[in-house]
Amino acid sequence: MNDMNAPPPPLRCAVFGASGGIGAALALALAARAPTIEVHAGSRSGAAPLSAKVHPFAFDLTDEASIAKACATIGAPLDMVIVATGRLTRADGTGPEKSWRALDGAGMAELFAINTIGPALIAKHTVPLLRRDGRAVFAALSARVGSISDNRLGGWHAYRASKAALNMLVKNLALELARSHPQALAVTLHPGTVATPLSAPFQRGVAPEKLFAPDVSAEALLTVLDGLTPAQSGGLFAWDGAQIPF
Repeated sequence: MNDMNAPPPPLRCAVFGASGGIGAALALALAARAPTIEVHAGSRSGAAPLSAKVHPFAFDLTDEASIAKACATIGAPLDMVIVATGRLTRADGTGPEKSWRALDGAGMAELFAINTIGPALIAKHTVPLLRRDGRAVFAALSARVGSISDNRLGGWHAYRASKAALNMLVKNLALELARSHPQALAVTLHPGTVATPLSAPFQRGVAPEKLFAPDVSAEALLTVLDGLTPAQSGGLFAWDGAQIPF
């Protein structure tokens, strides 16, 4: 017999990329949301934001075996998966490209590995863990500059292209999820310009009111996710809830 007074099972969330500014803020924001929430926070080092509700795990975004191992450890069911990984420049700090003359195959491959392939492999191993008997969310951080129709300036070739490809992959995922998880949604998110090391070289021209602290961006993104329905699955949404066209 079911105990009508029993507490509800804990909501279970996983944040991949929890060592970054936005990822860490998302993990802590989720942990603060409800007394019964359980947050798994992954990074390359296995470090995680300090909270009794945050459980750290290690993974390598460029190593599918490590992603699969981490997901097996986390287990099912998951109510929310957020991929907060990403890179604007190469590991050596070069880029982004200002002209097609600066295109480099190795540099493009590096950004696609981080911004596109890694999140796709996380999706591959987390979708089987998503809850089927209720609402479930898969979200990946993208960028407004990954919108093809919104591109007015050009440049930043590898970053733009890798984020555009991520948007397409999550759109594909949304279409498949609709068949197997009717209450689930998969979306990409534009967090705005956030005061993190990733954006540090490009903050000079940003108005103060448009430069967000990581915790502000994290709360805004979670509010957006709260308001989305399965009918909006597959879209790219900004921190303020506006849908950005592909």
